[in-house]
Amino acid sequence: MTTSGVVPQARFSAQARLRALQSDIMELILERELEAGDPLPTENELSVALGVGRNTLRESLKVLQALGVIEIRHGFGMFVAPSNFEALADGLTFRGRLSLRHQGLEALQLVDVRQALESGLIGSSMDVMTTEQLALIEEAVKQMEELAHAGENFVAADAEFHRRLFEPLNNELLINLMGVFWKVYRKIHVEIGSANEDLVATAAMHRSIYTAVATGDKTAAAELLNRHFDGIRRRISEAVAV
Repeated sequence: MTTSGVVPQARFSAQARLRALQSDIMELILERELEAGDPLPTENELSVALGVGRNTLRESLKVLQALGVIEIRHGFGMFVAPSNFEALADGLTFRGRLSLRHQGLEALQLVDVRQALESGLIGSSMDVMTTEQLALIEEAVKQMEELAHAGENFVAADAEFHRRLFEPLNNELLINLMGVFWKVYRKIHVEIGSANEDLVATAAMHRSIYTAVATGDKTAAAELLNRHFDGIRRRISEAVAV
């Protein structure tokens, strides 16, 4: 960086070239119809195919590994990475926790996204939900109620409740994204503390959501989910306002 604080144009150009190369590598994977677990061409082959030097190529490969696109197994080669949401969870957790030092904007935006997913899809899930799946949702509610009345947190039961709500959709991407949002929120929850959380009231809210789902009231189920996330949003806002 120069003394004036302006990033040199050359650095912008280098970053743009690296991003373009990363895009080229992903396009190569798609064009060759490689699947998760399939080996990539060697570094020499990639250098020739993409017309770049080994050092530049390695920089881009490291970024793609961090993004979960490829997997580098030393001594074995490079492979298309399997589905892995850990990097996404880590990045979002960092951004969310960092935002708590200011107005908590990114933490609140993460809640907005999760709220939109759950309230928007609950009706579709109810359409295909079986009696057995409904019983498993109530089982999670009962666990929350028992733990709440004992004054104990119910993190695992809460996560299971929300997962089971949308399990009927058989949408692996949705379940993985919900898992990411849950991990992020749990870290944020630890950061803000739980002193202002009413466990019994939270368990009762989940009971109300279950009741709406069990009776087939899609409008009430979506509205109750919205209110539930409004409570989460309020706790974050109160924490950053201190």
